[in-house]
Amino acid sequence: MTAATEAAALVERKGNVLLVTINRPEARNAVNAAVSAAVGGALAEAEADPEIRVVVLTGAGDKSFCAGADLKAIARGEPLFAPGNEHWGFAGFVRHVISKPTIVAVNGTALGGGTELALAADLIVAAESATFGVPEVKRGLLAGAGGVFRLPAQIPQRLAMEMILTGDPISAATAREYGLINQVVPDGTVVEAALALAERIAVNAPLSVQASKRIALGIHSGERLAENDRWGHSEYEWNELMTSEDAKEGPRAFAEKRPPVWQAR
Repeated sequence: MTAATEAAALVERKGNVLLVTINRPEARNAVNAAVSAAVGGALAEAEADPEIRVVVLTGAGDKSFCAGADLKAIARGEPLFAPGNEHWGFAGFVRHVISKPTIVAVNGTALGGGTELALAADLIVAAESATFGVPEVKRGLLAGAGGVFRLPAQIPQRLAMEMILTGDPISAATAREYGLINQVVPDGTVVEAALALAERIAVNAPLSVQASKRIALGIHSGERLAENDRWGHSEYEWNELMTSEDAKEGPRAFAEKRPPVWQAR
């Protein structure tokens, strides 16, 4: 692991819980390749270590859990996935299926890939000020890290479609009302609340917990089999979209701090 990778996420053991913190607060914890390598490496470490029973993922600071993909890195043509472990998916997390339970502690905004990280977790705890959204359509992109198919699977379809098609966010209170998240807690307490939830899991028989998770989510050989066709479709649409002029214009306009000019081509 390089120094850049180590700096991109902080990893701390708290008893039988591994706390992983995306550590790019100056970039609203936006995900680049270093973040993907660091978070994915932490999950691999947790899966291999019998002493770790639960993983908690959060973001540094109190403004943003994760602002999604680093659009400036995209505009520069940089990869976002972990080199050599691209199969882990975005942030080394969204397709990195492990048997250990995962909890996301959302402090502040979870936009784009930030919401997709939350959707990939088993449990979600959010601060009162947290917001969730998939604004990719505002940038000429799509929520290709699982958001387009996981949102309708986890909340009512009409609300999911409104979020996907408008790109507008929802509050933590709305997310809790519709069952997207488990708990809403006062600002500044979300990590402690997530760790408390993790401890409630960690006191149970670890092999029973892991087997139960695999059955509940249809996990076999490190894959959620029911999602494989969805991933294939999502990747096809993403690859087609990324050849368009609009997909180039969205990140470029963001980097240049101006409204995008769409051409539908």
